[in-house]
Amino acid sequence: MPNARTGPLDLTERSEEFAAFWRERHLCSLTTLRPDGSVHVVAVGATLDPAAGTARVITSARSRKARIIAAGPAGGTVVAICQIDGRRWSTLEGLAVVRDDAESVADAERRYAQRYREPRANPLRVVLEVRVTRVLGSV
Repeated sequence: MPNARTGPLDLTERSEEFAAFWRERHLCSLTTLRPDGSVHVVAVGATLDPAAGTARVITSARSRKARIIAAGPAGGTVVAICQIDGRRWSTLEGLAVVRDDAESVADAERRYAQRYREPRANPLRVVLEVRVTRVLGSV
């Protein structure tokens, strides 16, 4: 469960190795909890904005992950985003909300394109926006 912080972590104080790891092209896993308490883990592309303490995942509004988060508390649904590259790994824990406004979606698509590739068109696209509350890892 995330810590009691009310705002996002200041990730700009972390090492350059950490920042570089989150800029490199790595697939991630996103973990959410289903209503019955079982875990739902899926592969995603994620981006990190260290200055804002925010991670983002683009997806379809109809995806299970988006529906789980949308059904959660107004303050955000507990999630974890993890990426691994050999011995290097990093997990971002936090509270996720779904954003569907055009500005948020366009910003997340731009960030995704910088890290991965230009995303395909999807009129149902939303952004899972994660306020990072805890960081674990080897970098």
